[in-house]
Amino acid sequence: MSSPPGPTKSSTPAASTPPVPPSQGKGVPEAVHRRRWAILTVLLFSLLVVMLDNSILNVAMKTIAQPAPTGLGSTQSQLEWAVNSYTLVFAGLLFTAGLLGDRLGRKKVLLVGMLVFGVGSVLSAMSESSGQLIVFRAVMGFGGAFILPATLAIIMNVFEREEQPKAIGIWTGVVGFAIALGPITGGILLEHFWWGSVFLVNVPIVVTAMTAMAAIVPDSKDPKPGRLDPFGVLLSIVGLALLVYGIIKGGQYGDFTRPESWGMILAGLAVLAGFVVYEARSDHPALDVTYFRDRRFSASVAAIGLAFFALMGVTFFSVFYNQSIRGYSVLQSGLLVLPLAASQMFFAPRARLVVNRFGARAVCATGLVLTAAAFAGFLLLGQNTPIWVLEVLFFLMGTGMAHVMPPATVVIMSSLPREKAGSGSAINNTFRQVGGAMGVAMLGSLLSTSYRNGINGHLGMLPPSDRPAAGESVQATLAVAEKMGPAGRALVRPANDAFIHAMHIAAIGSAAVALLGAVVVLVFLPRKAAAAAAGADRSQRQTVEAQQ
Repeated sequence: MSSPPGPTKSSTPAASTPPVPPSQGKGVPEAVHRRRWAILTVLLFSLLVVMLDNSILNVAMKTIAQPAPTGLGSTQSQLEWAVNSYTLVFAGLLFTAGLLGDRLGRKKVLLVGMLVFGVGSVLSAMSESSGQLIVFRAVMGFGGAFILPATLAIIMNVFEREEQPKAIGIWTGVVGFAIALGPITGGILLEHFWWGSVFLVNVPIVVTAMTAMAAIVPDSKDPKPGRLDPFGVLLSIVGLALLVYGIIKGGQYGDFTRPESWGMILAGLAVLAGFVVYEARSDHPALDVTYFRDRRFSASVAAIGLAFFALMGVTFFSVFYNQSIRGYSVLQSGLLVLPLAASQMFFAPRARLVVNRFGARAVCATGLVLTAAAFAGFLLLGQNTPIWVLEVLFFLMGTGMAHVMPPATVVIMSSLPREKAGSGSAINNTFRQVGGAMGVAMLGSLLSTSYRNGINGHLGMLPPSDRPAAGESVQATLAVAEKMGPAGRALVRPANDAFIHAMHIAAIGSAAVALLGAVVVLVFLPRKAAAAAAGADRSQRQTVEAQQ
């Protein structure tokens, strides 16, 4: 393919046509292109506030469970639903939010999402009962669902193809940074303020970000969105909500054989299957299921889902290891995760350089194998293992994930036309969210079951009526031991041993899932040469479309 006069390559849509608004999907105006890094910075604030909230509530659980005025006196079940109400609404609406962004304008949807999220944060902070907190957390989930897909979609529309990998690498690096920042921020706030401060801290970020968005972030949307598909959208919401609800209940009970769990999971899968069939036959589908015929797209989506399944499961049980077994405070536990965040922040923006040399297939697969090795490394951890071993494992985990998420996300987003960026972002985030929820629920259930089997034989000193509650978790066992005074000391060592054994089993499960992701990538993603040829063909088609 010959190049036009001048230094600009013809593989970039903007090279063959005059600058046009991004809403037309044929390039980026020069004024927008010049401030693209400022736009990315603003978008990262919106991403940070959502990801921060995903982890910060876990820090405040113990405080919220205390009686008023210190907390709300929430029960364990109420605390779980304070977390799950957010997750359920968030995951159920992600796909729909992406579609609305493509249709109505991503900036508009992003601003509305930030506003709702900010209002929900204020209401959550001012909650006077556990019921109110659960409802207001759902409001936050509603707002968050409209934020996350829009940020990635706008990035795809303000950056040209050659800079998209770098921008997406920074985007995924911030996700890793938020994993550590949440517990650290929560620990600092709870040392000086009341429990509601973990929600109120969102408000200044939201106000600042919305002001900057209104000033510099451009709007974009699909210029030819076609007719609405309300029935398809409804099916996607119902299917995802039922699936996530069933996963949540399975994790809550530690038993996926209960009808409340497997029944909802099967119902959700059935509705989603119906959604796929309906969309395949529709002449105006909400989701073009032909996206998944592209092996690169499908393999990358699967890799992200499996990677987050494993990652969220590990970070879930590592918190209990740090605090319950090793005795670290909430703030110290958060600081221990810094190597994971630091490695992601450093390597994720640079992953594109490795991809350029070795290809997305080799980099993603290697990243997943390294992540699996880090998970398997948890088998080295005992009650008195030097803490630097855990720090090395977190660093390896972050390094591996930093070489999985950016290339997989780039492949997903570059597989679709620019005007469909909202849909692509929604699919990416939906699989990540559902994968993470499944990881916490299933690996958490495996951890709980293994722990219960290990500790039950040591609960004979307790009345039969107290044994089920005492064997639910290591925290429950240690709480009972503390109440018993000197007589309860005999339970501490068995509880620690049972948890460490259960953690090892869950770590093996995480490693196996990560290795499965590596196999999927190796089988379905093309080699570097084939991927480069496909990219050249796609760029040529986009240039022809731009000229028309």
